[in-house]
Amino acid sequence: MDPERSVRRSDPDVGSGVTAAQIAEHLGTAVVGDIEAGSIVVRDIDDDSRTIRPGDAYLAIPGRRWHGLDFERDVAAAGAVLVISDRPSSVLPSLVVDEPRRIMGPLTSWFHGEPSRDLRIFGVTGTNGKTSTTHFVDAALAATGEAGGLISGARIRGPGYDVVPARTTPEAPTLQRTLATFRRHGVTCCAMEVSSHAIDQGRVDGTAFRVMAFTNLSDDHLDYHESMEGYFATKAAMFTPERTQIAVVDIDDHWGVRLAAGTTTETWTCATRRTDADVVATDIRAGRLGAEFTVHTPHGRSRVGLQVLGPHQVGNALLALTAAVADGVDLAAATEGISSVTGIAGRCEPVHAGQSYRAIVDYMHNTAGQHAMFPYLRSLSDDGRLIVVVGATGGRDPGKREPLGQVAARYADVVIVTDESPEDEDPGEIRASVLRGAHRGASAVVIEEPDRRRAFSTATSMAGDRDVVVVTGRGSDTFRRYGTETSFFDDHTELRRAILDTSD
Repeated sequence: MDPERSVRRSDPDVGSGVTAAQIAEHLGTAVVGDIEAGSIVVRDIDDDSRTIRPGDAYLAIPGRRWHGLDFERDVAAAGAVLVISDRPSSVLPSLVVDEPRRIMGPLTSWFHGEPSRDLRIFGVTGTNGKTSTTHFVDAALAATGEAGGLISGARIRGPGYDVVPARTTPEAPTLQRTLATFRRHGVTCCAMEVSSHAIDQGRVDGTAFRVMAFTNLSDDHLDYHESMEGYFATKAAMFTPERTQIAVVDIDDHWGVRLAAGTTTETWTCATRRTDADVVATDIRAGRLGAEFTVHTPHGRSRVGLQVLGPHQVGNALLALTAAVADGVDLAAATEGISSVTGIAGRCEPVHAGQSYRAIVDYMHNTAGQHAMFPYLRSLSDDGRLIVVVGATGGRDPGKREPLGQVAARYADVVIVTDESPEDEDPGEIRASVLRGAHRGASAVVIEEPDRRRAFSTATSMAGDRDVVVVTGRGSDTFRRYGTETSFFDDHTELRRAILDTSD
């Protein structure tokens, strides 16, 4: 079961008692089947056959490997009362629509009373920095005393629950259910990470955003979007008056410059390397314990002190501050909130177990992230070695695997190539691609260790006092899949265990 589905489990009183006839009228279709539509009361709408409850409508979505209707007997046995799909069910009353995925967001938003209309939703999209920026926005809003919610790739957090999600942005039924739960518990604003897959697949359709912020764009997910132009167009689709009231764009990135020039809604820009933005960071200092900078805004200036590691976090914090200020949040309060963040799971996250060397877990999973992070990590080594554990996840852009190994070897002294989550691919072939890049990278020592736990142990056993060990690629992700087998694996926990085991 997807961990994010526990949002529903923790708050079972969802649903508004809408009838099948009302849903049919809303969709402009008719109920197929012999049961009187007015007598079918729908408690909730879900797209996951494994989490259907009595009284639910089941959205049966066509997929790459399965069609949702392949599980129609399972959902009927679980108590589903209605199916919504592109063809009728053979066992349940049905509503037939042309593209069920495309109506999923607007339908579930309508079903839950359009919750985003009653919340100020701060979206964050881009390639790198989305999670950190979303957490900074959440902290900025919390510092004003508002009741806030958070939906990120690292956490879904709100009144009464805190769960690790299965994906960056939840599917539409889970998302709208979550927003409705937030509203019911008095939440007034929400910081939300928005992935390109979520945009393209309609997961955020039906969600009204107060602010949409853009971090940057670099080579990633090109197996899905096919080209950078397609990738950019997907992101840019969110920056229209129909989707968001305010656009906030980092123009240090050349894709950001292009985006800001083409927006048709109120737009704020920010930058750390240029002075022609609406909000600018100056006097930037990044060190071993964090970073600090001065932010200049139309509403004054403030000194920001970051407790999270990495100079790249300055840009993320600046974007979050700009989003808050654009909404009218007090600058001093936003600064205080962002400065209070002490860590973000899997994002340049230190691991402390009494060791004499530095150990860090970071999500970097593309070459842009590597180029941003590795020079900083090298600077922490006190002329010692940089020992990097690297791999690649299956089912994603195979074109970036060799470059991941090559860039890691260019910066590191030791590169240990291991498995991440192979999914449906041959893990040996994934490692082979990363290894080819690593062997071309530079003079780094390259080691292959398929077992991720043993790879961590190899890294920690060779680490000396001045070295830095960094585990890359998974960050806060806690589930790995080898074909049909899924298992729990937390990099932070496992790296700490390896440190303790090798220090005995």
